[in-house]
Amino acid sequence: MTDELQQHLDKGRYGTPLVNPDEQHKYMGTFRERCYLSMTIAQMKNPTDKDSFLTELKKHEDATILLNGQMPESLQGEYIQLATKNNAKFTVVNDFVDANPDSFGLLLVAKEAVNEPVIDVEKKYPEENEEKTEQKPEKKTGFFERLFH
Repeated sequence: MTDELQQHLDKGRYGTPLVNPDEQHKYMGTFRERCYLSMTIAQMKNPTDKDSFLTELKKHEDATILLNGQMPESLQGEYIQLATKNNAKFTVVNDFVDANPDSFGLLLVAKEAVNEPVIDVEKKYPEENEEKTEQKPEKKTGFFERLFH
């Protein structure tokens, strides 16, 4: 009886205990298994990754966008405009987030587990990123370079 009473008092004092709190803190309050797509703050600045995000958003119209509340307001506003333009639900998360370029800036999540094997935008859409880098002009080689190499 005293153990149940202690649990009740702890729940009232500290709130309901979290299941796997480290994972929830990393994924802005949700779990990895609920994520369709993730973007770091640095990836959010890349126009190719933004197009990939829009492609994924159109595939999952019921998804919610979680935005990092600590990232620059201009970048945050840009993605809020994209969300409203596409009639997507979004939430700005301020708990357990930071503004490092490698930290998550955006997560596209579902209400239940979807178990996507790959959620990183650049790994999920590698062909679009490769097309942009392959368009560099090739270096022309001279006659002697072709002859002796």
